Amino acid sequence: MNSALDPTPTDWKGAAMQKRIRRRYAAERRFKAIGLAAVVLSAAFLAFLLVTMAANGARGFMRSEVKLEMDFPALALPVDKAQLSTPGADLALSGAELENAVNGAASAQHGDGAISDSAWLKVRDAIKADPLVLSRKETFWLPASPEIEAGLRSGGTAEEKAAAQKLESAGALHTGFNADFLTGSNSIDPTQVGIWGALKGSLMTMLITFLIAFPVGVLSAVYLEEYAPKNRWTDLIEVSINNLAAVPSIIFGLLGLAVFLGSWSLFGYQFGPLFPRSAALVGGLTLALMIMPVIVIASRNAMKAVPPSIRDAALGIGASRVQVVFHHVIPLALPGILTGTIIGMARALGETAPLLLIGMRAFIVQPPNGFTDPATVLPVQIFLWSDEVSRAFVEKTSAAIIVLLVFLLAMNGLAIYLRNKFETRW
Repeated sequence: MNSALDPTPTDWKGAAMQKRIRRRYAAERRFKAIGLAAVVLSAAFLAFLLVTMAANGARGFMRSEVKLEMDFPALALPVDKAQLSTPGADLALSGAELENAVNGAASAQHGDGAISDSAWLKVRDAIKADPLVLSRKETFWLPASPEIEAGLRSGGTAEEKAAAQKLESAGALHTGFNADFLTGSNSIDPTQVGIWGALKGSLMTMLITFLIAFPVGVLSAVYLEEYAPKNRWTDLIEVSINNLAAVPSIIFGLLGLAVFLGSWSLFGYQFGPLFPRSAALVGGLTLALMIMPVIVIASRNAMKAVPPSIRDAALGIGASRVQVVFHHVIPLALPGILTGTIIGMARALGETAPLLLIGMRAFIVQPPNGFTDPATVLPVQIFLWSDEVSRAFVEKTSAAIIVLLVFLLAMNGLAIYLRNKFETRW
């Protein structure tokens, strides 16, 4: 290449130039190889996570049941429907111990430890549904014990495998989909636990979080970006918002504990907590405070990306400042706003530390019916199950993780659909 300053022509075929070109091409190939390796490594980790969760969690959605025949006339249980409809797990009804009768029949037919400790509740429910069962022989399929479940897996002991094989040989054991896992709540018996209570708690908590964080965060971003004067106070607010976005989540748990569940006084009068402990309302408020800075920052960046010509054109045809913002700027910035909301909601869905501090780690037997009822969420439920001693909870923990991932993908999929629907190509 010739120039006025250096009239010497470049020798592209010279040894020095060819060496430089080879080094340049080699550097480019190395960069592409490193990038490809990073992508493959990330995909491998993701595949390993999904395969591991699917392999461990598949058994969590299944349940083995043991066949049990009961001759109720021979047992002569003095039990009627009115007694069985009483609340609680009363084991002795008019002197008849239904649990002992079921366990005794199971021991006589299959040996000790064949059915779970709470399997008798299935028999009680059957009698409550049809009291005429007490006047005939009946065959039940009851949940197998954790030992029998372990015998069906590769990690079971020799005794557990022998007991499971004996039941299979007698045609008294079958395995099928456990619908109760999706419709039940927490339990101390791993064969009876369900995910619906925690899933419903997560749904209610995320609804409160979204209804508070999204409008407040977007309106805050609108004011700071479109209306607030540029001075030291707004600079201080911007710095504070950026710092809050990086604050550890457990700090927000302490904030929620102090503000929503702490006692306070006014004019010498002492008042109790504003809201009940371990409620979805408190969890939603705490998580809303946590993700609000993320939504504010993302919303401001999205509104900054809207071309100034859009604002000038709207003002030029007589639109007011409010019309410019809500009819033009926000609709065009909505995809970016929804992206920030996706990130914030995904972070809130997987949080555990702030919810532990506000009491959402309680043992919840019944799913919450309202926003102030005691509740827990999926991440906390997974945390509690992972700390259980029983091996059967390992599969339930993996199954709960799968449910959490499906919930997260569904929530993000809806947000991505809305983002793409409102996206404008420039």
